[in-house]
Amino acid sequence: MRPAAKYLLILESAGAMTARLFDAEHRHLSDFDAASEEVAVMTRGLYAQQGARAGEWGSALEGHSPVELAEAQVYTLDL
Repeated sequence: MRPAAKYLLILESAGAMTARLFDAEHRHLSDFDAASEEVAVMTRGLYAQQGARAGEWGSALEGHSPVELAEAQVYTLDL
């Protein structure tokens, strides 16, 4: 059984806004276009934390620049 998504991160990647789903242990689950309707549905009524701290996310966000991490929007999804 696939783990449930706990976090949704919206960040710029190669000039495009990307939505990235992670489980409770910050394991990557999937990526999709941040402009999709799913993002609006998933984040309805939620507030984003600004920035994804590299120490907290470890290698899960490896490859993203410090600027991309600082500008990331981190949503904790309702379970």
